[in-house]
Amino acid sequence: MLKNLTNISKDTDFLKGTTILFHKPIGWTSFDLVKKVRNIIKSNKKIKKIKVGHAGTLDPLADGLLIICTGRFTKKIEEIQEQKKIYTGEITLGGTTPSFDKETEINKTFETSHITKKLLIEACKTFEGKIMQKPPIFSALKREGKRLYQHARQGTSIEIKAREVSIEKFEITNVNVPKIEFKVICSKGTYIRSLANDFGEKLKCGGYLSKLRRIQIGNFKLDEAYTINNFQEKILKQKIT
Repeated sequence: MLKNLTNISKDTDFLKGTTILFHKPIGWTSFDLVKKVRNIIKSNKKIKKIKVGHAGTLDPLADGLLIICTGRFTKKIEEIQEQKKIYTGEITLGGTTPSFDKETEINKTFETSHITKKLLIEACKTFEGKIMQKPPIFSALKREGKRLYQHARQGTSIEIKAREVSIEKFEITNVNVPKIEFKVICSKGTYIRSLANDFGEKLKCGGYLSKLRRIQIGNFKLDEAYTINNFQEKILKQKIT
């Protein structure tokens, strides 16, 4: 049974292993956060070498819960990754982007005057359950020895196969066309950017992900997480509650 060690103390054994919840900020890669945490632990705990890894990537333009494991607990990463995820976010209708989010510029625009709340709710229902989903071309998945985003930036045409994912719930929480706020509960491997793109396609008006926050992984919740600043401060001052 995994336990979130939010009450880290000066006696915490990072080498033996911990799981630590972090709120990854927008603009950071998941690896940026892992590297920062590793450096904080090494420099302040006088550890020369330590394994540190994360249990599920968050895109740089997304914020929210990122679980970091240290020491022997890096063996628990796969177990954590298998747990369901909960996200909140915003889809902007009326346009598409190659990356399915704001990383790239809008390449097509569409009319949204036909969009109603009823239509949105009906479209959401078609994505619930087990569905086949294609990952975005701008993703870290590997094909033919390279990351997909590397192929995309080089202009290389490559086949992306759809794979099965499970969406337990996809609900609209606020409507202010073209901005649509949502909540999603889903399985490992689900790309919310792809969901946003496919949702816009279903509505015949295009759509891209304009905001994303991961608020829960299994029983681990964002409101229990450290920011990197308060984690560092607590480690430095050894006043960890």
